[in-house]
Amino acid sequence: MQNTLISKEAEIGSNVVIGNFSCIESGVTIGENTRIGNNVTILNGTTIGNNCQIHSNCVLGGIPQDLKFDGEYSVLQIGDQNIIREFVTINRGTRSKGCTIIGNGNLIMSNAHIGHDSFIGDNNIIGFSVGVAGEVHVGNWVNISGLTAIHQFSRIGDHSMISGLSKIVKDIPPFITAAKEPLRYMGLNSIGLRRRGFSSDKILELKAIYQVIFEKGRNTSAAIEIVERDFEETRERNQILSFIKCSERGILKGLEKINPGLQ
Repeated sequence: MQNTLISKEAEIGSNVVIGNFSCIESGVTIGENTRIGNNVTILNGTTIGNNCQIHSNCVLGGIPQDLKFDGEYSVLQIGDQNIIREFVTINRGTRSKGCTIIGNGNLIMSNAHIGHDSFIGDNNIIGFSVGVAGEVHVGNWVNISGLTAIHQFSRIGDHSMISGLSKIVKDIPPFITAAKEPLRYMGLNSIGLRRRGFSSDKILELKAIYQVIFEKGRNTSAAIEIVERDFEETRERNQILSFIKCSERGILKGLEKINPGLQ
């Protein structure tokens, strides 16, 4: 290691490799077997788990890019087995939540940014130059393709897939694919679900639920009533209904709800 600055108050686990010209501040914790590349900056309040790969020129735990931030103490928590590629920036929280959280097993590709107080679950792929604004919630097994911009407070459900160059301003329910401009429901993420071990019967159930919600031209409230009445309670059915009912921004539109002049 050349010209690497590691605070004596940082906690570094066993078998950690830190590259040249990197800076590790006080109040940082790094777990076992994690590799830190060259020119990486890890700032106070950041915790990184075991078996992570942090590639060159990342800045982790920087202060929030939020004018309401007033110097309050906050943290960034990064779990195990994450791969964070070159030039990624992840900010710590604000007094809103106090913490930005990255789960386990995520791949965050180069140049991506994750804003303050966001939550990223497990096993997600966040593509090249994806911009995640503050207080965004991303579930598990989500694939967000490159150059996508995500509005603050947006929510993205489990097992969903978002096409590249997307603009996300509404919530994306679980298990679906979303594409086009304006962003809309394109169908079930069937390939991803099969890879995750969902049965053919379960995929058919989810398709039928989303046909009611997105493909019949109904308003969301009416669609929810039909799904509650006509579909047997399952974990996935309840997950979809709970997600939609809890949406404060509203969910993206279906194919039948787009203004024809915009197609």
